[in-house]
Amino acid sequence: MSIPSNCTNNDILDMFARLADLGASSFGEDADMFGDTLAEVVEDAPQGRDLPFKLQTIAELKALLTCTDEEIRRVSKVLLGINPDAEAEEPPNWGSFPSLRAFWSAVLHAFEHDPEVRAGRKIEPGA
Repeated sequence: MSIPSNCTNNDILDMFARLADLGASSFGEDADMFGDTLAEVVEDAPQGRDLPFKLQTIAELKALLTCTDEEIRRVSKVLLGINPDAEAEEPPNWGSFPSLRAFWSAVLHAFEHDPEVRAGRKIEPGA
């Protein structure tokens, strides 16, 4: 996939609607509300989402990861309220990823290894 240079921010938000939803919550400015470290936030991102959302997110992540590093940076700037490859001073010990590609790959891994995704069906709590 290639992101045309004439794509507006709204075009990018439309192309990656599920990732934009994550950017407005788990990966937003208050990401520390979703975990003590960035790695925990990534690992917990699938929780509370329904199976169709998870599957759509996986498709969007796979498409994003076919882009160049420059395109990933451009898309990430539009989608995220945080910078996952920057060393954050607050909160302490928050952590960072070596690159945006590594960050999005970790998000893909978290969604692909979600129990519901692996089972291919909704799993009822306590079941």
